[in-house]
Amino acid sequence: MTPRISRINPEQSHATPGYHHVTVVESGRTAHLAGQCPLDLDGRLVGPGALDLQIDQVVANALTALAAVSARPDQVVRSVVYVRSDSSGVLGTAWRRLTGSALGPAFTSASTLLGVAQLGFTGQLVEVDLTVALPD
Repeated sequence: MTPRISRINPEQSHATPGYHHVTVVESGRTAHLAGQCPLDLDGRLVGPGALDLQIDQVVANALTALAAVSARPDQVVRSVVYVRSDSSGVLGTAWRRLTGSALGPAFTSASTLLGVAQLGFTGQLVEVDLTVALPD
């Protein structure tokens, strides 16, 4: 049984670019995915300095992790996106590429987009952290 997931934007809250202010999971199990990094199967950083290539690898890695727990992007109930930049333009570009990808439905839930000074790997520009409501 798939848990009931409700996504809410209270009328008193500001409009959002696709995410919801509140996500409610009625019951069930959850999976907390580790931050998905732009690493290939050999653990090498993909596309040093190339945000689009790194986002594409993060998406592929996240879809693999979701499949491992028999979950889909639309079952994500919380996301945090870390982008190594202090530019709102770069953050917006990253958001649009992620929401336009096969992982896009994951970002309709409660989401946070952060510009950060450094990530775990030299040359890493993006990382995505996901929480998923799993079927019973």
